[in-house]
Amino acid sequence: MAGVEIWNNPACSKCATARATLDEAQVPYRLRAYLEQPPSAAELTTVLQRLGARPWEVCRIQEPAARELGMADWPQDEASEPRWIEAMVAHPELIQRPILLLDDGGALVGRTPEVLRLAVDRSSDG
Repeated sequence: MAGVEIWNNPACSKCATARATLDEAQVPYRLRAYLEQPPSAAELTTVLQRLGARPWEVCRIQEPAARELGMADWPQDEASEPRWIEAMVAHPELIQRPILLLDDGGALVGRTPEVLRLAVDRSSDG
């Protein structure tokens, strides 16, 4: 089935808004409980490529795990990307949410109404 995959945290209000927006637009989606089924490093790397983002751009550095790891002080350069990705895989709560994997091969971080509208538009074109 085509549609959007949502990396979903059921306790997250932004995830709930994303689900409601897709429901209202009748865009099919499947939920991935990424906290219980964390991505592998390779999978997260692919998602970052789809987002056009670097790991620190989608890392929740205010989370307790990030503070414990001192991630706010980590270098943000190409050589450091594997370290960021490994930390996010080990602590999936650090991954910004909701991530929407679109069936057109792209991906978006669905935190604003504008981005959610874009996701609906791109999912409806197929």
